[in-house]
Amino acid sequence: MKPVVYVVDDDHAVRSSVVNLLTAEGFDACDFATGKGFLAAVSLDTPCCLICDIAMPESSGLDVAAALAREDMVIPIIFMTGYGSIPLTVQAMKAGAKEFLTKPVIPEQLLGAVREALALDEANYFRRRELADLRCKHASLTPRERETMGLVIGGLLIKQIAHELGVSEIMAKIHKRNLMEKMAARSLPDLVRHAERLRILKSGTR
Repeated sequence: MKPVVYVVDDDHAVRSSVVNLLTAEGFDACDFATGKGFLAAVSLDTPCCLICDIAMPESSGLDVAAALAREDMVIPIIFMTGYGSIPLTVQAMKAGAKEFLTKPVIPEQLLGAVREALALDEANYFRRRELADLRCKHASLTPRERETMGLVIGGLLIKQIAHELGVSEIMAKIHKRNLMEKMAARSLPDLVRHAERLRILKSGTR
């Protein structure tokens, strides 16, 4: 589980120098000339961070950050730019930047930022693994069990759930028991917390 540092910059010379610096320091680096190429290949299977040029012709660093956010792919981002300004710095920080560096980047400054970013993502990595596990569990539910889950977290009683599903109370209990087992939820609060992490909406009313 060795961390990966992603480098995205349309300037080949800059990209190569950053990758050479990182590999010389023992980091695994993976570089891309475009944000699109990075987004198609990025994997969150290991702790990682992103070093990204903020001004690129195809898609800006801010566009890349926004695309990651839309996919719930939260990783530390170190933005680089050939020019710095207060408004741009504010934009970068709002986009989730861990650091904002002006080119030419001071090697020690970049390496320090990378070490901090990877340390930060260690904790994020385990949260991502937990979320991926939850998504697999939810994917294993049958359509009826997913429907039951929405009703259960909505606070409905077995009798109400049975009515909503158009089944007997015994069958409603079976659906509830199955989904609790598959979701590894020991209690209703557990199931609600899982649902919140998966952004599953409640169904029905109390």
